[in-house]
Amino acid sequence: MIVGILNQKGGVGKTTIAVNLAASLARTGARVLLIDADPQGSALDWAAARQGVPLFSVVGLPRPTVHKEIGQIGYGYDHIVIDGPPRVTDLARSAIMAADVVLIPVQPSPYDIWAADEVVKLIDEARVYKEGLKAAFVVNRKIANTAIGRDVGDALAAYPVQVLVASITQRVIFAEAAAQGKAVHEIDVDGPAAAEIEAVVAELLGFTQ
Repeated sequence: MIVGILNQKGGVGKTTIAVNLAASLARTGARVLLIDADPQGSALDWAAARQGVPLFSVVGLPRPTVHKEIGQIGYGYDHIVIDGPPRVTDLARSAIMAADVVLIPVQPSPYDIWAADEVVKLIDEARVYKEGLKAAFVVNRKIANTAIGRDVGDALAAYPVQVLVASITQRVIFAEAAAQGKAVHEIDVDGPAAAEIEAVVAELLGFTQ
């Protein structure tokens, strides 16, 4: 499975989701590659902060040839996660073309919901060339027991892209883990953050079966 994580709005938590999804997939014993296709290099920074054995491979590839190079770079891996750029560019288009599934993180904010329009248009464009391309929204940094947290799924229903049942709540553990180059399951394997990531992965794997 090749998962591209994209949203043209910055600050939606793409890298946090990317590293934790990759870590969750790696926990199963699968060989996982994380491609940092964001010129900011946040996933590479995460890997550099880590001490000890890597959970998975991380490479930087912030150029608009990801879809052409992924076959060679990703050879031998069971799963590939692409941390995409935060703007609509040729690089974003390339990351989408490389993916089997595009995951669009959206925070429960009207601004995020409006901004999702651009990446949905890119996915529609890519389907002209890649008919089987799948896509889904994932609600990230959800604040529990708030009206906007509950209503964001309804707001996203206006787009022709499904919304994952699983969502990710705003939790301090994500920042604590990132600062150490760790995944949340390494901090609290039985905690709610790890469980939410596992639920997202389970839904994504269901797309490709």
